[in-house]
Parts: sequence; C-alpha cells; structure tokens
Amino acid sequence: MSNVQLSIIIPTLNEAANIGRLVRYLLENGEGAVAEILVVDCNSKDGTAQKAAEAGARVLFSEECSRAAQMNLGAGAAKSDVLYFVHADTLPPASFAQDIQRELEAGQVMGCYRYQFDSPKWILKFNAYFVRYTWLWCQGGDKTFFVKREVFEAFGGYDEQFVVMEEYDFLRKAMKKYRLRVLPKYVIVSSRKYEQNSWLRVQLANIGAFYLFRFGAKPTKIKRFYKSFLKL
Repeated sequence: MSNVQLSIIIPTLNEAANIGRLVRYLLENGEGAVAEILVVDCNSKDGTAQKAAEAGARVLFSEECSRAAQMNLGAGAAKSDVLYFVHADTLPPASFAQDIQRELEAGQVMGCYRYQFDSPKWILKFNAYFVRYTWLWCQGGDKTFFVKREVFEAFGGYDEQFVVMEEYDFLRKAMKKYRLRVLPKYVIVSSRKYEQNSWLRVQLANIGAFYLFRFGAKPTKIKRFYKSFLKL
C-alpha cells in the first residue's frame, strides 16, 4: 500500500477538553501517513491552542469564527495533497490512515465514515443508523471528511458565506461530479449537544436548518434559527 500523506485539519473554539487527546490519538494511529495536524483556532479562551501545540499539532489562528473560514485557512496552509477534516469532539477509527489510503488507491477522491454517539441511549443509535447513506441530509462534518486537494480547490473550498452548513454546501456541488464514499466503519461522536438540550429540540433544529438550507435561506438566517433552538 502506498504511503499517501494526509494533512489533518481541525477547526476549534474552546475545545481544551478534547483537543490534546485527539491530536495524540491521530499521531499515534497515523502509521506514518500523517504529514501534519493543523489546528485552526478562533480565539479560544480555555487554552485550546496551547494544548494542541503541546500534543504535537501546528496551530493556526483564524480571525473569523466559522468552520468554513477556519478549514479553508487550514487547507491553504496544508502541505499534502489529501486533506482530512476532523471535528475536535470526534474520534475516527484507529485504522483511519489505512482506510483513506485504500480508498484513494481504489480511485475514490472524497469520502467519510459513519458515526456512533458516545452514549448507550437507543434513540441516539436510531439517529446514527441513517448516516450510512449518501443522501445529502445524512451528511455533516461529524462524519469526518477526506478529499483530494485538487477536488477541494476545484470547487473553491468551503464557501465562507456559509457560517453553518458548509459541508452540505460543498457536497451538494461536489456530489454532482464525484461519488461520496461512506466507509463502513465508525467515528465516535460526542453526545454533548443532546445532553445539553432535549433530543426533540436537537432534531427540530437539525431538520429546520436543513430545510432552510435546501430552500435557499441566507446562511446567517440558518445560523440564527439553529442557535435560537439550542444551548451550544
């Protein structure tokens, strides 16, 4: 298997509780395929940047606090031809480096994983069941996302007007030309959003945001709607 080098990009805002563990985990399981981990921080007040650097990441600072802008900044600074976008409160499979290399060798240009929540609640298991599909509404950054740089750049990266739903916007365009491969392994995702809010409120927020997105609402309106529903 060829040793494809990955640039892992992690946008952060006040993720000190998670970032050190995640960076160390990615380096330990990267099997020589991780060229760098770029943590793109947005004025965190809890020492996120320091913890990321201590764990072995290269830290960049973004003036704009939106994942689209932060991930674009990381992609622009990355030195590898394959970008892997990971959220700070997720944990990819330990085999992520081998998995991505295998998919690239098979001709895939972009892909993601399924996910499971770090909770035994059956209703969250029900939610996670649908992320195995490639329907647009089943996507999202929690699944983590790898893409060849040339493909990412061909579509202009993430549209920074999308202060939310940036992954959906990118995939809406890219999936018209390229197949999205959903790998049959699982990322572990934090259930903190559901713990801080009721299951129903999170579902209503997610459904409402997606339909506003599909019907062309301005991203700022989608973000206001989403934040009005949830404690984040």
